[in-house]
Amino acid sequence: MTDALVFEGGCYCGALRYKAAGKPRVKGQCHCRECQYTSGGAPNLFMLMPADGFHYTVGQPAFFQRDDLENAVVREFCKTCGTHILTRRSDMTDVVLKIGTLDDPARFRGPKIAIFTIDRQPYHHIDEGIPSFERMP
Repeated sequence: MTDALVFEGGCYCGALRYKAAGKPRVKGQCHCRECQYTSGGAPNLFMLMPADGFHYTVGQPAFFQRDDLENAVVREFCKTCGTHILTRRSDMTDVVLKIGTLDDPARFRGPKIAIFTIDRQPYHHIDEGIPSFERMP
C-alpha cells in the first residue's frame, strides 16, 4: 500500500503481535454495552482499519462470537492473557482495532466520533465538539 500508515501492537503478555497498515477510516469511541463488558466499564476506543492491511505477526488469536444474537460480531483476543485485539463485523470490510493494544497509543490522537451513546453511562466522558450518535451513524 502506498501512503499507508503502519501501526504495530499486541496483547498484554506478548503472545499476540500484529501490524495494521492503511489509513484509519474512523477514529472513535463506542459506548455500547458490549464494549463496556470488554473494556471493564469504559467506552472502547477504536480505529477502523482496512482488513487487508491487518495481519498477526506472532501467534494466532482465539475467537468469540455469541450464538444467540443475529449478526453477532467476532471478537479476536489473546487466549493466554485475554486482551481484546479487534472486532470483525459481518456488515463491514474493515476491522475494529482496539487502541489500547497499540505499541504507541498516543498515535491515536483521540476519537473523532462517539457511537452507541444510547448505552452511555453517567461517568463516561465525550469531548466537546465530537459528533455523537445514539447508534451507528
